[in-house]
Amino acid sequence: MEHYLLIRILHALPGILLLLGVLAHAFMLWKAWRGGDREVLQRKLQRTRTISLPVFAVLALSLPVSGWWMVNLAGWPLSQLWLLLGSILFGVLMIVGLLLLGRLGAWQAQVDGVVPAKSLRLVMIYAALIVVLLVVIMAVMGAKPV
Repeated sequence: MEHYLLIRILHALPGILLLLGVLAHAFMLWKAWRGGDREVLQRKLQRTRTISLPVFAVLALSLPVSGWWMVNLAGWPLSQLWLLLGSILFGVLMIVGLLLLGRLGAWQAQVDGVVPAKSLRLVMIYAALIVVLLVVIMAVMGAKPV
């Protein structure tokens, strides 16, 4: 297999897995919350916070490295605007991811099981923002730099 094609695959795969994983976890947590079983929800929240979110962070942090490697091998000239836009979007993605991690922790810490509606709305907003940011980053990175 050609090296450039392999790097393109290794660059696209984490992005796709990240997007699908965030959507699957959002659906899984929503379904557990709607089911009303507190133990199941706590178990899913614990797994999401201790296993899934760190894996998602590693996948997200691999994207700039593999992207730089791919662009360097292709010899594309990178404009400063393109790099700045990608860096800003990626930084915002990391901040929103940390906010989601904190909000999920607050949700999990609810001892009596009653979660304020504001907290649930924030979790949904952060998850939707992460999905939108991932799609926008993929669109910007998929566009050929000028």
